[in-house]
Amino acid sequence: MSHQGYVGRRLPKADAKDKVTGRAAYINDVARPGMLHAKILYSAQPHALIKRIDTSKARRLPGVRAVITGEDIPDIPLGFKQDNRPLKKGKVRSTRDEIAAVAAIDPEVAAEAIDLIEVEYEPLPTVFSPEEALADGAPLIHESDARGKPNKSNKLKLPWRLNCGDVELGRAQSKYIAQGTYRTTWVSHCCLGTSGVIAEFDLKRNLTMYSVTQIPFLAQNDYLGALRAMGLSDSAVRVKCQTIGGGFGSKLDTHCYEFIAILLANATGKPVKIQFTREEEFLAQATRQPTVMEISQGCDHQGKLTFREVHMLLDNGAYTSWGATTPSVMMVPISSLYQVPNVHFVAESVYTNNLYAQAMRGYGNPQATFAVESNIDQLAEEAGFDPLEFRLLNANQSNTLTPQEFKITTCGASDCLEEVKKGLGWQAHKKAKAQGKNKSAEKACGVGVASLIHVGGGARVYRSDGTGMIMKLDDFGKLKVFTGAVEIGQGIETVLSQMVADSVGVRIEDVDIVAHDTDICPWDVGTHASRQAFVTGNAACHCGRALRSKVFELAAAQMEVEPEDLDMRESVIFVREAPEADGERVPLAQRGDSLPLAKVLRKAHFAKQGEMVVAETFYDPPNEMLDKEFKGNLSCSWAFGATGVEVEVDLKTGHVTILKYLAAHDVGKALNPMLLEGQIYGAAVMGTGFALSEEVKLNQGRVVNGNFLDYKLLTALDKVPVTPAIVETLDSAGPFGAKGVGESGCVPVAPAIANAIYDAIGVRLSDLPMTPEAVLAALKERFPDA
Repeated sequence: MSHQGYVGRRLPKADAKDKVTGRAAYINDVARPGMLHAKILYSAQPHALIKRIDTSKARRLPGVRAVITGEDIPDIPLGFKQDNRPLKKGKVRSTRDEIAAVAAIDPEVAAEAIDLIEVEYEPLPTVFSPEEALADGAPLIHESDARGKPNKSNKLKLPWRLNCGDVELGRAQSKYIAQGTYRTTWVSHCCLGTSGVIAEFDLKRNLTMYSVTQIPFLAQNDYLGALRAMGLSDSAVRVKCQTIGGGFGSKLDTHCYEFIAILLANATGKPVKIQFTREEEFLAQATRQPTVMEISQGCDHQGKLTFREVHMLLDNGAYTSWGATTPSVMMVPISSLYQVPNVHFVAESVYTNNLYAQAMRGYGNPQATFAVESNIDQLAEEAGFDPLEFRLLNANQSNTLTPQEFKITTCGASDCLEEVKKGLGWQAHKKAKAQGKNKSAEKACGVGVASLIHVGGGARVYRSDGTGMIMKLDDFGKLKVFTGAVEIGQGIETVLSQMVADSVGVRIEDVDIVAHDTDICPWDVGTHASRQAFVTGNAACHCGRALRSKVFELAAAQMEVEPEDLDMRESVIFVREAPEADGERVPLAQRGDSLPLAKVLRKAHFAKQGEMVVAETFYDPPNEMLDKEFKGNLSCSWAFGATGVEVEVDLKTGHVTILKYLAAHDVGKALNPMLLEGQIYGAAVMGTGFALSEEVKLNQGRVVNGNFLDYKLLTALDKVPVTPAIVETLDSAGPFGAKGVGESGCVPVAPAIANAIYDAIGVRLSDLPMTPEAVLAALKERFPDA
């Protein structure tokens, strides 16, 4: 492998210029010849029978080309539990249910036609909380499962139960025990690019989807299933991803609107585009899953953790997307954050008449870590320990096996805590607080810390966690890299170029990434689980070595040396020097012998029976799917980190201001420190919004703040003063020693802020978001006479 050193440099994102100059083509910008525009009619009721749908006025409207309802389409089951359909018939279960769809010559005509559709409902009893949905006599949201078997309750048949060790023994061994109940709410991804798709059939009835999916190859399989249901079993599907204006997990599933576009394109014979407005994005895209979490933890008289027990109740909403599987990742911090020998975890997911939930950055880890790390502070206080020192005492260590059978290889957990301790001025604050200098009549300051563990080396949630790669050198030394990895703003194409340039030994400006097209690129399981830098990076290293070896075989014949005598840097092949016994270095061939890569390639190509240089690989990491007991080494390496914050709480308004924010992350190796810091900055803002302001508000299941005015997303004026601290542990499994870190940064933010608020005012907030109103209410409850 070359050591020319692109890896580790602070290089700007490869697509930055296209984005800032407006050259990047988002789905909003894409049009196809003869394209129609579609709009969707959503339910006016959260739970009701559909008695009648009259589409006659909409069909007569000039410019309308098709109107479809659930009665007009074949059965196309969707979702993790196959309990959803593109258009509903017979019954609606939430106010985001799709009732009908229209394709017209422009969006305005389509919207007008939607308003002309008349629907008659017979309302049914509703449930808007998991507790209501589990009560005796609660109305069933789904009367039967996907196989037609009758449901007896609204609880999903998902076996989220983990047992490690003996919790009762751990409880008996505990000198101190702390318990608490924590709640998180609906949170929207708020991608600046709203959801959209174009479906287009060619004359052979093959389908092309112009999409913004994070999982083009998995989506391709779902679309093929829809075509089979439509009687098009011999048709092929091509997915062409457009520039994605943010994903964060919102594009990790296939959604009803995509299948509606396919159905309308089939009905009209024209390309059909669906593009959400911001209001539709809030209404019809799924959210982070709300949770109610009961937790208890214990430690012995020395402060060593003895057990952890967690019970969760999750609001699944009306249908099942990937949000229902987040307990599989919630288990990660519950079982393996710190060294705790005995663990018990149960999660119940429940149908309600609310929005349904899906994947979102961290995939359940932010919710679980909020409970674990808030409760760790409670336990430290109960046992008389400084909360940061308590964490150091129990921190994860390298070369250990967790109760869930995760193999911790490299671990910078303690180093991250030490970075926070130093950067936050932890001891100075504690001294000031002891002297009463952290508080005035109007304001109080506090510090808080929280740690994290997350997958950092892939995550085998499918049978394959792999990715393919093809590299092709042309006659001029330009290197094309064909990859199925999807760029969603995280910078994978940039760091991939860096890793490829170093692996092969070419100039980075000669590397061109070809991606986002299932007809051209090899298979990849998708952009999720913080996997792309690790998995695609390893594929790049493997493929790069193979390509480099082929180049050296050609060059060695031309230079009359052995392939192992050669090296290549900056696209120049040269003869290496070898040491003599006395330590002096002498050339293996004439000193200075070298050839430009392009010259070697052209000579090989135009020789008799010439050759082209192409290499391919498929890298599937040696991680494991969780077994029936939810144990096994899910990831090849594990990311660790710690976030520390100093806050100022206004005692009169309840407003929380972040004065300092220290984010330390064990990244294995910083492939591109600038982009890595960008990930940390973005995660800090996302995590702070989750902690302090963001909530999709529902009234009888209907979104009432579905816009950027009423949904309290942080803006540039709410600057979080982030100081990143990068800890490198050089994991042997990772490319150049790197781990995945895309999701990690947002995981510990909420508990760090909650712990800092408690340190400042002596009141623990257990429900998110911790708005000024919530802070004031908690203060008044705790100090009614103040």
